[in-house]
Amino acid sequence: MDIPSKYDANTVESKWYNYWMKHNYFHSTPDEREPYTIVIPPPNVTGVLHMGHMLNNTIQDVLIRRARLQGKNACWVPGTDHASIATEAKVVAKLKEQGIDKNDLSRDEFLKHAWDWTHEYGGVILEQLKKLGCSCDWDRTKFTMDDDMSEAVIKVFVDLYNKGLIYRGYRMVNWDPEAKTTLSDEEVIYEEKQGNLYYLNYKIEGSDDTLTIATTRPETIFGDTAICINPTDERFTHLKGKKAIVPICGRVIPMIEDEYVDVEFGTGCLKVTPAHDENDKVLGDKHNLEVVDIFNEDATLNSYGLHYEGQDRFEVRKAITKELEEIGALVKTEVHVNKVGTSERTKAVIEPRLSDQWFLKMDELVKPAIEAVLGEDSEIQLFPKKFENTYRHWMENIRDWNISRQLLWGQQIPAYYYGDGKEDFVVAESLEEALVLAKQKTNNQQLTTSDLRQETDALDTWFSSWLWPMSVFDGIRNPENEEIKYYYPTNDLVTGPDILFFWVARMIIAGYEYKGERPFNNVYLTGLVRDKQRRKMSKSLGNSPDALKLIEDFGADGVRVGLLLSSAAGNDLMFDEALCQQGKGFGNKVWNAFRLINGWQVADIEQPKASKIAIAWYEAKFQETLGVIEDHYSKYRISDALMETYKLIWNDFCSWLLEMVKPGYEQPIDKTTFAAVIGLLENNLRILHPFMPFLTEEIWQHITERSPEDALIVSKWPEQNEVNKTLITEFEFASEVVSGIRTIRKEKNISFKDAIGFSVINNDKVSTAFDEVIIKLGNLEGINYVNEAVEGALTFRVKSNEYFIPMAGAIDVEAEIKKLSEELNYTEGFLKSVQKKLSNERFVNGAPEQVIANERKKEADALAKIETLKSSLASLQ
Repeated sequence: MDIPSKYDANTVESKWYNYWMKHNYFHSTPDEREPYTIVIPPPNVTGVLHMGHMLNNTIQDVLIRRARLQGKNACWVPGTDHASIATEAKVVAKLKEQGIDKNDLSRDEFLKHAWDWTHEYGGVILEQLKKLGCSCDWDRTKFTMDDDMSEAVIKVFVDLYNKGLIYRGYRMVNWDPEAKTTLSDEEVIYEEKQGNLYYLNYKIEGSDDTLTIATTRPETIFGDTAICINPTDERFTHLKGKKAIVPICGRVIPMIEDEYVDVEFGTGCLKVTPAHDENDKVLGDKHNLEVVDIFNEDATLNSYGLHYEGQDRFEVRKAITKELEEIGALVKTEVHVNKVGTSERTKAVIEPRLSDQWFLKMDELVKPAIEAVLGEDSEIQLFPKKFENTYRHWMENIRDWNISRQLLWGQQIPAYYYGDGKEDFVVAESLEEALVLAKQKTNNQQLTTSDLRQETDALDTWFSSWLWPMSVFDGIRNPENEEIKYYYPTNDLVTGPDILFFWVARMIIAGYEYKGERPFNNVYLTGLVRDKQRRKMSKSLGNSPDALKLIEDFGADGVRVGLLLSSAAGNDLMFDEALCQQGKGFGNKVWNAFRLINGWQVADIEQPKASKIAIAWYEAKFQETLGVIEDHYSKYRISDALMETYKLIWNDFCSWLLEMVKPGYEQPIDKTTFAAVIGLLENNLRILHPFMPFLTEEIWQHITERSPEDALIVSKWPEQNEVNKTLITEFEFASEVVSGIRTIRKEKNISFKDAIGFSVINNDKVSTAFDEVIIKLGNLEGINYVNEAVEGALTFRVKSNEYFIPMAGAIDVEAEIKKLSEELNYTEGFLKSVQKKLSNERFVNGAPEQVIANERKKEADALAKIETLKSSLASLQ
């Protein structure tokens, strides 16, 4: 095949992805091989590819491609999450554009619209992942609302209810007034916001006395049912047993006493609103207070808000402040900063609200999950380890999980009501089973399915995704099936630390509850993608690049390399498009190296000594680097593994090996060397393939004609062999010698085309194994071993060895002597200043140890340079 002069990523990437798909390389079925399994963190069905997805899925693809090359049965299961809140919001918005109100639709009618939307827009992100090169088993693509997945969710709910772990309770919950649903504690983001502290006067019943109370939410006075004072606070002793009158609404409320009140905050007394504050609810229960709920589900005020009925809470806050001021009840306002809970999904300010919800008891369920990660014989490893502390804090302070959502999109809770009482329900996997249970519970054989009505709430999306590693292999419905036995537990999970509790911890809990073992062995937690200013990437800031445009501009391989070069394991990464350009540049370097090799004419001639030792050295260097790479993989330092691969190929292969073995101008290369270089190139492609799959497959297929069974994607990862450390050490020395020769040639403007003389005093007794390499790369007439300095030559040192390059006729000796003398004078002056500093006791005793060490290094370097300069001058004079 003709080798194009330029690598065209856009053409190559579509060609090879289609080829891989055509030959079914990504698909896995159970067999005798060791399985390697990854389940994708299912992106929202509403989502599109962003930088976080790019990083996360690049890492997963690196791991899965490497496992495939290692001969494992690699299975990467893709899929999407139905994302109840986000998807329902998008569907509602679309219906609104069409003039349709969600409230005018039946559940079935709304779900039809939701499914239509999902079929039209859902799964876009999975198609985009293909552009990135992700080698998922697309035949296994799952969606958390698939029939089998939903059946698994319902089965688990019923099982946990029957175990007494799920219950229905009237609790204070986090209410999202925009999505009109409850949220779990973990879905609430607390942000510091500047607001006001309002000081209000409450009249004391039957007197002219008033009591000043501070609040951040004056609109909630309509829900006040008591005022609480600290029993030890002497300022309010005279008010004990009295009653106060709430401004505007005129409700008469009792004064209660409780040590909960902080005498130092505000005015030292507290208005109690049990329906709208969790702590107030505790006080209300303790003191048997009335509960007055003043909000509608959208956070507008209801009839308890009197003339503010139907108005939004924040509009009421402005208006009621003005009214309180007009009636003389507002004493003053102060600027006050406090933490405000906002919805992770809609960004709406959360409203505490009392509501009947479904909860899962967590205190016993979490115990195996804590032991699995934090126990002495931990079965699950978190990378980086620093996240173990976060995991411990969450798990050891866990609360019951609010698993119900007031949404239509999602698995409908399988509770069936047969009466009006709160306990008049049964829980079952189907309506028919529910009828049987309801007849048993009521002892009423006349009941029919029409007498039952199913709970309208849906389950929290995480209640389906916590089963993901099991349900994708049908391990809940059919726990003994072949696939769950083969693929479970999975190997590695790659995800973000922001869902360590949301998803990772809950999957671990579910794994031990339903399989009695861990769901995965290792969890690699990536950092967040930030811009160069360390800001989190977001649409609102406009600092997040278009992921697909990056792929178009730099190629998928370039983007993959750029992302992985951005950061070390687990740390936030500072993304810069320049790194993608670097990735693209690296790809071009590899491509041009291949074109160079491919252009050589091969002949049946004797192998030069330089080529023979060069091949042996690179084989040793490759093995040494392979060991380092393997170690990085074992510790999930994926970026470091890439960097080692990058340096090996760019520096050692392209810059050194190819220079050592390439034939002279219009000269052929011997067959032995050419075959060895091709073999080394193929090994390079194997270890580079997980990072740059398209480029490497393209070169692999150009090297020789291959059958589908011999494609790079299914070739073999290189084996680790013993490393020849001696060769590596000897080459390092030789490379310094070559660099010394090249430096003198450059500084003295000696043409690289002209062969020069070269002598050495071998004080270090260095092996002569690389002499032929030094001769070739330095373009030397030969290497002459001598016992004393060579006159009329420039010198340089490598360790204790002295090297001489005769300058007779090559340079202007007088000009060179002048230049070297000036450099010697400057260096001696520099040395004098350093030694003066080091002879100062105050400096030596007072300066940090590292500063002293730096000065001593300057002294040593200057002394070595002076010796070299004097030697060079002596040889010229």
